[in-house]
Amino acid sequence: MAAAIAADPRTFHSLPGYHGGYVALWCTLPALLLLGLWQLFEPMWLRSHVLGSLPEALRLLPDDQLGLIYNDIRNLVEGNVVSSEPGTDMLAAAERYSALRDLSRNLASAAVLVLGIAALGWAFNRVRADFRARNRVEHAIEYLLVAASSVAILTTIGIFLSVLFEALRFFQQVSPLDFLFGLSWSPQTAIRPDQVGSSGAFGAVPLFAGTLLISGLAMLVAVPVGLMSAIYLSEYASRRFRAYAKPLLEILAGIPTVVYGYFAALTVGPILRAFGETVGLDVASESALGAGLVMGIMIIPFVSSLSDDVITAVPQALRDGSYGLGATRSETIRHVVLPAALPGIVGAVLLAVSRAIGETMIVVMAAGLSANLTANPFAAVTTVTVQVVTLLIGDQEFDSPKTLAAFALGLVLFLVTLALNVVALRVVRRYREQYE
Repeated sequence: MAAAIAADPRTFHSLPGYHGGYVALWCTLPALLLLGLWQLFEPMWLRSHVLGSLPEALRLLPDDQLGLIYNDIRNLVEGNVVSSEPGTDMLAAAERYSALRDLSRNLASAAVLVLGIAALGWAFNRVRADFRARNRVEHAIEYLLVAASSVAILTTIGIFLSVLFEALRFFQQVSPLDFLFGLSWSPQTAIRPDQVGSSGAFGAVPLFAGTLLISGLAMLVAVPVGLMSAIYLSEYASRRFRAYAKPLLEILAGIPTVVYGYFAALTVGPILRAFGETVGLDVASESALGAGLVMGIMIIPFVSSLSDDVITAVPQALRDGSYGLGATRSETIRHVVLPAALPGIVGAVLLAVSRAIGETMIVVMAAGLSANLTANPFAAVTTVTVQVVTLLIGDQEFDSPKTLAAFALGLVLFLVTLALNVVALRVVRRYREQYE
């Protein structure tokens, strides 16, 4: 090792930075792996030992009651509110939990430190002039990149499966045909069978119709305005004007949605209602039109900013060739620039559609919670995401159709979004093959 350090750097197989990176990886990764495994198994170890120290009368309780007792023990240690006055057994268990947790943390720190030092010494002893540190480091980084990219895939699969299993439980109690094609949505179920409305109504068509209505209105505002803004900023505006106009336009994306909701409820809604009265139209104080207009304003930057970047990235040679053939600027934009930038524009529009479908706050404050099956933009409607939030508010039992309906709505929304992505990919591939 000393000879390797004293050797001429020109004789090294790899640069010194790769040797340092190799040592750093071996010092860090095993220690982080041990710490992650420790954090994974520590709660189970603490629970087993703390509950095992309780009196036999408490240990024989059902699992759900034992879970409540364990939560009270943890709350006692952390200084939070407990469900009942703690007795001597609870206080003793809390002291044992605190002692075991401190012991576990001390052991984890010591084990991680010892493993890191041992791995550091082992890796440092391998440093030689002919050691292929570059290959090892690049392979390790490649594995880390693969693991990082797999996180998104595994997360998507986990979300889909978690929603799917709960949705299947819902469809065991409610017919999928009634859910997908039913025209009445009233998920309020009673506790006793003799109460009114104990069966509930889970026809989701009004929710899908409301979602499509509000999202469609939003896209009618966002797509034309955003696309024309992008064309002007990229093709007509001066550099100085573009430097100021584009950041100001993107500020719209940074405004909290609750602010848009207040604007829709306190300003846009009354204006639409007053305008409707002047022309003889019955406009509800909470309407799909108000929510759609404000939501469209909110998602304009998603279309304009991304489309502007895509249009700007179109090679200047395409424009010059069009001008050389005698085309005007507007003809060049319509027949050359926009078709070449169409894949990126489709992606921007798809992102805006996803943002519109997933919006909740504006709909709650401007369109209401009424599940009305109507195509009238002046009426009050609601969306799928609003109902998902409404169904899961508060303490809920995840065995009733009312609560499980939220997962069924989420599953349908997931499949609809997936279908939109498939359609967008087909459009992108078609035109990308044509213009590349």
